[in-house]
Order: sequence, then C-alpha cells, then structure tokens
Amino acid sequence: MRKILLAISACVAIAVPGAALAQPSHARNRAAGARAQASAACNRQCLYGYLDQYLKALKAKNPAGLPLAANVKFSENNVMLKVGDGLWNTISALGPGAVRYADVPGGEVGYLGVVQEAKTLSPYAMRMKVSGGKITQIETVVARPTGTIPPPALDHFAKRHWFEGVLPPNERSPRAKMIQLVNGYFDTLQHNDGHIYTTFDPNCNREENAMRSTNNPSYHIFPVTNLGCEGQFKTGYFLYDDRARSRGFPLLDVERGLVLARVFIDHSGKIGMYKLTDGRELESPMRTPSSLCVLELFKIRSGKIFQIEATMARVPYNMPSVWGGK
Repeated sequence: MRKILLAISACVAIAVPGAALAQPSHARNRAAGARAQASAACNRQCLYGYLDQYLKALKAKNPAGLPLAANVKFSENNVMLKVGDGLWNTISALGPGAVRYADVPGGEVGYLGVVQEAKTLSPYAMRMKVSGGKITQIETVVARPTGTIPPPALDHFAKRHWFEGVLPPNERSPRAKMIQLVNGYFDTLQHNDGHIYTTFDPNCNREENAMRSTNNPSYHIFPVTNLGCEGQFKTGYFLYDDRARSRGFPLLDVERGLVLARVFIDHSGKIGMYKLTDGRELESPMRTPSSLCVLELFKIRSGKIFQIEATMARVPYNMPSVWGGK
C-alpha cells in the first residue's frame, strides 16, 4: 500500500455494504434474533473477561485453562496454527494500556497493543469470537519490524485516547453505514487514482504499524506524508496498490464507533513511472510482487472516518486468506 509497508514487516472488490443487506428479510430477522440472543448471553464486560483470560494465558505461555471450542480456529499472520504456537512461544511482555473493543451482538472482542519478544517490540492486533461459552476463533497479526524504522514504545497504544469512550447517540452510525464507509476506503485505496469513495473527517489521521503516516512532514518514508487522509488519496499516490481483497468486517463496536476490518493488499510490481494528480512523476516503490495481511481499526464519528490504525504483516504475493472474504 505504501512504501512503509515493505519496510516494517509486512494482513474486497467493490462490494455492497454487508452481505446481510442482500439477504431476504426473514434471513435478516433470524440473524438479528441470533445476535440478540448472543448479546443476552455475553455482554461487553463478559467479552472483556474472555479477552483478559486469553491475554493472561498468552503472557504465561500456557493455553491449558482456556475455554476453547473443540474446533477452534487460530491464525497468526494468516497462517493457521494450534493455540499455543507462534507468539505463544516467544512472548516476554504485553505493553501497558491498549485499545479494547467489543461487538456484543456478534460475540466478538478485539485488542490492539504492543507485544515484546526478547528485545523486539511489535504492534499486535487480534480479535476473538465467543459462542456458547467457548472461544471459537482467534485471529492475530504481529507486525514484527525489520529494523528500517524505530519500533513502537511498549505503551504506544495507551496514548491513543480517541478510541476510548462511548459516542453520544447522535455521533453513532448504523452497522451497515460503518461497513459502507470502510469498504469505500478500500475502494479508494485500490488502484488509487484520486477519486474518493468514502467520507473522511477533516482531522483524520492514519497510523501504520504504530507509525503515523499522515500529517507528518518530518516522516519521509513516502512523499505525501505531509498530507491528511483524504489529501493523500486525492493525489493518486497509492496507484501501485493493485488489489484490496479478501475484505472482511468481523467486529463492529457501534457504541464506540469502531470497525475492525481485514484486508489483503496486493502489489503486482508492474507499475514503473506514474504521474500524480498534481503533475508530479514518481517511480513506484513496489517493483516486485508482494502482499500485506492487514487488520485495520477504524474510528467513525458522525458518519466520517476519523482515525485509522493499520497493523500489517508481509505475506507471500496473492496469498489466500485463511478467513475467506471477497
């Protein structure tokens, strides 16, 4: 997506906002009933309890006491593993303070923080699904740095106060609208040519693997870091992002205006020199095939994208998503 992406460590086609919108009304009613039943079974604090239990076990490197479903699915950087493998073997600390969020109707809970492995500090994004008192899905991205840019501070996400607190009702958006805005963001990114297919707050900022990549003129990893979210896309700088595919929106926290999205960003490497909408000619930073697996957290306020936190890991080019999506 951006030149920073290859340096750090490298997670759908234009789609209607949510598959539920295409379902017959009786199917939507059944889905709403199921969500309501799930909500009654496990509220926000209940879901946070499962998250706390998981993180405690992770820090102890011992998943033995977790209420795992017999067929639990667990992935790290888009590779299916057994719970207890991957980061479980190497974790030495979790940063103090983090972003927590929950989708009570969907039975989903999420976490965004910094993890330490030996001397390595990495952004860590995860989401977990709980059903029938059991953990059924765990999806994680560990954005291990390559050393090209400084790693984040261990308490980096403790300082991200814009994700905290409940939005007043007049600033919240319906679930379908939240998906539409984020899906439009990925439509804007894919083959970025200067057209905007979503709505940005004028003060929108984006961080990529804990590094701010908008409104940051001192950060020169790519030539439009001085601009805001919308301003960057209006230049057409990200033309080299060939596909934003395998999109999914597994967690929507309506009360807090948060959407956790999954996307894979493919770079074919076929673009050489290209021209921005302001007339500048640049050479694409993506000259070899590569892909990124991304878990991206969006803050939506008053129907506009206000803040973006992308946690991404490099994966083989065109690697299929183990979680599906379009």
